[in-house]
Amino acid sequence: MNYKYKLVAAAIAVVTLAGCSDGADRRRQANQDFNYLETAPLGTWTQPAGAIPAQVSDYNIPARSFQGGLGPSVDIRPPQQVLALIPGARAVKGEDGVSLLLAKEEELNKVWALTQKLIVERNITLRSNTANAMETDWVTWNNDDEDRQIGSRYRIERSAEPGRYTYQISLIDWREDGVEMPVSVDNKERYSTIMTNVVTARYDQLERDKARERAQQLVKQIPISMGQDRSGLPVIIARAPYNVFWERLPLVLNEIGFTVESRNRSQGLVEVKYRSPDDEFWTELGTKPIMLDSRSYNVQLGDLGNRTSINITNDKGKPVNEEALNSLAPVLAAAIERAQ
Repeated sequence: MNYKYKLVAAAIAVVTLAGCSDGADRRRQANQDFNYLETAPLGTWTQPAGAIPAQVSDYNIPARSFQGGLGPSVDIRPPQQVLALIPGARAVKGEDGVSLLLAKEEELNKVWALTQKLIVERNITLRSNTANAMETDWVTWNNDDEDRQIGSRYRIERSAEPGRYTYQISLIDWREDGVEMPVSVDNKERYSTIMTNVVTARYDQLERDKARERAQQLVKQIPISMGQDRSGLPVIIARAPYNVFWERLPLVLNEIGFTVESRNRSQGLVEVKYRSPDDEFWTELGTKPIMLDSRSYNVQLGDLGNRTSINITNDKGKPVNEEALNSLAPVLAAAIERAQ
């Protein structure tokens, strides 16, 4: 029995440029007419009587056949990009599909094991399966930018040579609404990339889950104190690595009156709104209230290796005063201790 799995759009981040129309064909085709296809063929130039011929080769059109689509068959969608979610991996697109060049053999084995797990979880049938290669049965896609159901089959391979560890996904068969068709270069590039992104996105999700678990285990050992940044300005110091504290911070902030509006991990920025809890909360926590007004703030984290710096600015980017930071430090420490 062959299994089909509809890979939903939420599995990967896909950026689509859509025209005014909601139709799938409008997302693939230029939003113009195709009258140029009716252009009359070039004729032979007739030299006027008495004219002196002069020839310039700058604008000669090469006399050969060019391959490619015309009119409605030209796909204007931006090319798919491989999501850079595996640290140290480099993506290479070629005629055979998409390859990930990994830094270590351990990473290659990790991605391979993840692929095997993903195939089992999503009921994707394999036609062949060896130690270093597998070939899938039909995988079904129902994408908003396609006007028909897409089916694709893949060959997934790995190879390990000294200093070169390669993981490759290639689209090998193609069908539309159940009808098998030749594999075009564009479809091979696009859907090999999409399938690669399913794997990289799952890899990233698992790594984040592990980081969150580590953060929960290490949160009991995060001392909080006041310190100074390189400019000598006051900051709060959490004695925990950035990736550990980043995962834990939103839960701690929510416990002490902050509401997290958005987060940007690469910038270390957490946008929050603050509303001070009532007196009963502070009595129970055993600290004095935070000396902040009820308004929006930005929590800025800095990676200091085995420590993380914490600073607070208002919604206009102005740092809060040292008195406010001093009031926040013991509250963070008490909230982390209570979370045990």
